[in-house]
Amino acid sequence: MSQLQIKPVTDTWINATWEEYLQVTEDLAYEKAKCYYYNGRMRIEMAALGNPHSRNHYIVIVGMALFASVKEIDIDGHDNCTYRKTGYTEIQPDISFYFGDKAEIIPWDATIISLDNFPPPNLVIEVAYSSLADDKGEKRLLYESIGVREYWIIDAQNAQIIAFMIENQGSRRIEQSQVLSGLEISLLEEALRRSRQMNHGKVTSWILSEFQKK
Repeated sequence: MSQLQIKPVTDTWINATWEEYLQVTEDLAYEKAKCYYYNGRMRIEMAALGNPHSRNHYIVIVGMALFASVKEIDIDGHDNCTYRKTGYTEIQPDISFYFGDKAEIIPWDATIISLDNFPPPNLVIEVAYSSLADDKGEKRLLYESIGVREYWIIDAQNAQIIAFMIENQGSRRIEQSQVLSGLEISLLEEALRRSRQMNHGKVTSWILSEFQKK
């Protein structure tokens, strides 16, 4: 526990037991931090999110909601939600979704979604501004291990989406969503680029018109 005796190192993975991890996350100093636990290690993210992160975050949520509405797909969206498999892992992805027959499976009043009792989300998304290397590396392994269907990384600096389909605890790059059939990743990337030049109302109108064409 040497790395945790005074103050845990943030924005990097450090060795910790599950009990040590819970002790840190219960500290009010980390109330607004994003916390992860996987394979006997923990990561506390304290970096300021900032304007690029928040704008990309918003556009992706709106885009997914519009696509589901146009295609009449049941959807349950979660913003910075905590998922926990007791003693094994905890994740706090930026964005996560359940679709179809899973869209009403999570109770409204669940403060922490238990992966002991409920399935993992169909899609998990991390918005990366300064954490891209970790999102492509350790976090991808984490999401492979818990069995999400798809994992996307939003590269906020370059307006790019790195999307992976996960199966058999492995992953491969995709250009079209498998959990939302017909959704082209490139269309959402274009929406991210447009959001740098125009307000969200205009970008949302463009996204909706593109979805209605298909």
